[in-house]
Amino acid sequence: MVNGQPRAWLRSGELAEQAGVSTDTLRHYERLGILAKPRRSDGNYRMYPPDSVMRVRLVRQALAIGFSLPELAKIFKVRDQGGAPCRQVRAIAEEKLARIERELTDLAALRDQLRVLLKAWDRQLERTPDGQPARLLESLIGAASGHRLTKET
Repeated sequence: MVNGQPRAWLRSGELAEQAGVSTDTLRHYERLGILAKPRRSDGNYRMYPPDSVMRVRLVRQALAIGFSLPELAKIFKVRDQGGAPCRQVRAIAEEKLARIERELTDLAALRDQLRVLLKAWDRQLERTPDGQPARLLESLIGAASGHRLTKET
């Protein structure tokens, strides 16, 4: 505040602090076009409009749910030119959800395979005398060469 009035422009350090990022992050966002080039003060400080705080916070939230900086740069470019990239945003989010669903399916299959592997290793360890190598990792060679582990293995 200056003379009881909210300051219209924020220095980069103030914006960084309010948005919870570093000044390096702000400069990176500028280079990508996510933040507009700031005006300069008489002392050559970067000065950002107050709505920059919300933009940086929005970027951080979008990154947290899987959007990339290049994707956000394209979206903000359309938005800043007066466009409405809403369908593009939704399409990107839908693709991210589909990718996550595929990854979850793959992870569930891996989990199931590891459960079977651990049971097989437990049986192998039971048959291995103490102090003798059970060669657990070597059993992976058979699994990798086409012998899928099953509940019967």
